[in-house]
Amino acid sequence: MINSLAHRLVRSARVILVLSLLATVLAGVFAFTVFSNLATQGYDNPASDSSLAAELVDQEFGGSPDLVFLVHANAGRVDSAEAMSAGRTLTNELAADSSLTAVTSYFDSGAPTLLSRDGSDAVILAQLKGPDGTREEQANVILDTYNDSTHGAVSVLVGGPEGLDLGRQTTADIALAETIAVPLVLILLVIVFGSAVAALLPVLVALISIIGSLALLNALTQFTDVSIFAINLVTALGLGLGVDYALLFVSRYREELRAGSTPEQAVMTTLGTAGRTIAFSAVTVLAALSAMLVFPPYFLKSFAYAGISVVLVAAAAALIVLPALLVVLGARVNSAKVPWLGREHAEGASRWGELTQGVMRRPLLILLPTVALLGLMASPLSGISFGQPDDRVLSSSAPAHRVGDTLRADFDSDASSALDIVIAGAPSSGDVEQLASEIRGIPNIGQVDSHLGDTGAQRITATLTVDPASDAAKRVVEEVRAIAPPPGSLILVGGSTAVLIDNTAAITDNLWIAIAIIAVVTMILLFLFTGSLVHPIRAVLSNVITLGATFGSMVWMFEDGHLASVFGFTPGPMNLSMLVLSACVAFGLSMDYEVFLLGRIKEARESGQTSNAAVVSGVSQTGRIITSCALLLAVSFFAFAVGDVSFIQLFGLATGLAILIDATIVRIVLVPAVMKLLGEHSWYAPAVLRRLHNKIGINDIAAPEAASEAVAQTKA
Repeated sequence: MINSLAHRLVRSARVILVLSLLATVLAGVFAFTVFSNLATQGYDNPASDSSLAAELVDQEFGGSPDLVFLVHANAGRVDSAEAMSAGRTLTNELAADSSLTAVTSYFDSGAPTLLSRDGSDAVILAQLKGPDGTREEQANVILDTYNDSTHGAVSVLVGGPEGLDLGRQTTADIALAETIAVPLVLILLVIVFGSAVAALLPVLVALISIIGSLALLNALTQFTDVSIFAINLVTALGLGLGVDYALLFVSRYREELRAGSTPEQAVMTTLGTAGRTIAFSAVTVLAALSAMLVFPPYFLKSFAYAGISVVLVAAAAALIVLPALLVVLGARVNSAKVPWLGREHAEGASRWGELTQGVMRRPLLILLPTVALLGLMASPLSGISFGQPDDRVLSSSAPAHRVGDTLRADFDSDASSALDIVIAGAPSSGDVEQLASEIRGIPNIGQVDSHLGDTGAQRITATLTVDPASDAAKRVVEEVRAIAPPPGSLILVGGSTAVLIDNTAAITDNLWIAIAIIAVVTMILLFLFTGSLVHPIRAVLSNVITLGATFGSMVWMFEDGHLASVFGFTPGPMNLSMLVLSACVAFGLSMDYEVFLLGRIKEARESGQTSNAAVVSGVSQTGRIITSCALLLAVSFFAFAVGDVSFIQLFGLATGLAILIDATIVRIVLVPAVMKLLGEHSWYAPAVLRRLHNKIGINDIAAPEAASEAVAQTKA
């Protein structure tokens, strides 16, 4: 297939470039509206009890509060005559707003749960009135109007579930990350290649990848919900894979030019070697990212959509557009050289070879301390806990975070985070009162109220006197769910604490399926690539070690609070969704480097070298490429650490760290050490599997002579 593709590319390079340009422009036009079609939620399991409870609350009782207006007295108490008058005026203004409904105010009701313990703050609750597609826009108008505003004797902050402003914050964070990452990547590419022209080629592939992926995501939004956070993965992975694939391809192409090949021969040989590696690598990355489709929340599914789109477009750009461009550029790919940079001569390969030989001379002496260090990095995982995104994912200066801090510290309960207990099946009033009485007896329950729905369903709201994300709050939900329902009725428990429990279960219950998919598919693909049963097992174990060290470091930072002041986040329980996402992305990208390295080792071994010599040769040829790719890719992920959403910071730092650990410690140290210890056994496979690999495995590597013959046939 690749040889056929190479023939067409050499023969029709200019036509392919024109068609690619037209397709990219059209994709850019279509992708332009993607941001307006993306959603800001998607963390919930739609089949869970908490989601079903939320649907019934919306249908029967008008929904739960979306916005919390924290009203603070500028002087004295908020229940003073002057502050009460200002509060009632504000309440009437909110009630008259066409975008709000179900306005519940302390200044009307005098409910003690809506007043802080010291009397300086009070709360007004409200729901957004419009349909789902307009809620974010409505919320943005409310936030811009009322946040940090003064109304006579009181001042106002806005928080609550719809007050987080994650959509606009994410867009701003993406822009900031790209502003940092793109110039750094360009500078590093010039350093790596030593040529401005060659350095621009990976950026071109990355640009095509991002534009094409955004267009595909926009198409998907016409049929399903896609989270706005998927854009973070599109930009980081698009830039990273574009650089990865182009760096590997262009480096091999320049290597062939230096060996005396014509541009056409160099493209043919590169497609048969680096091109084949890229295609195989793309499949392994797709397998890892596709595993996220098994999780019910569309938040995680969205990252699968984004990742699959990026990989497909990046691979297509690297295997179609880039080779065609190199055919046209020819030796001009080395134009605009920076004389003192990008020296890719034998000395560089020799240094990597010497490092590998040093590792292989004392494999156990190096392997054991290295594994011990990674184990030490993983040790904080023993104390990990999980939480659901709330206002604390924002910086402490964000209005929603300030509202949340005040509610947790100064109020006996948070009415916006109350438990919603829905009793479906038209229970009697006596049954409901009995149920409410049992709920009142549960520790850490505050005020309990019941409401009658339009079709006979009943709703009990129970405020919590503890943090909704705490273990104590989770125990409350478990006790409520353990209560026997009235005859012929069904009890559904909703609210933020119930959502946290259900969402964690939705991920953990499906986690083993995702792990099995990734492990099995990866092992099959690596067996087809290498013909070895040992390499796939080693690769999976290496990834487990890498992810353990990475996530242990993240627990040390984000849960234990180390470096919190540096990055500006609030320490707290880990976001399980982001850990799963980071694991899938890091696992897939690590397979990139696994295939890059094994491709050259396999090529050297098939040319007649011993296993040990092939390892030295493979690392010599790819060490610089892998570490350069990893550094460039890590930069694009680390850039998210400058944002103001902590779980995006977690994703960026975790993925970037995992990439660096894999490309340095694993690829350059662990792989040579393990292969030295195993020797020829690292290529072991039972006879039946060897026969299978001979039939369906990846065995042929395009040789320069074959490329020359193919070019001659093309020209003829």
